Amino acid sequence: MHKDELLELHAKMVSIMGHFQDMDEIDSSVFDPYESLDVTPDDVHKSKSEHKHAVFVLGNALANVMSEDEFSDAGRIGKRMKELADDAESKL
Repeated sequence: MHKDELLELHAKMVSIMGHFQDMDEIDSSVFDPYESLDVTPDDVHKSKSEHKHAVFVLGNALANVMSEDEFSDAGRIGKRMKELADDAESKL
């Protein structure tokens, strides 16, 4: 995936995060790990690796918000996103 495509994906995922944060029944602290990265889609000067890591961390948070438990489809996706985020972080 090219960096511009990754930035577009990152932006769309941030938009989805915003919709969840507007919901009263969602604990928005689930997005704290992503927000602590301080990498946004607007940070075009940041490396592709940093954005890749941010996308996986955000993907994990989004999957966790949508999952009913760790064995649901979203729960399994969340677990895989966590593994990918850890791998991407080790390559920063």
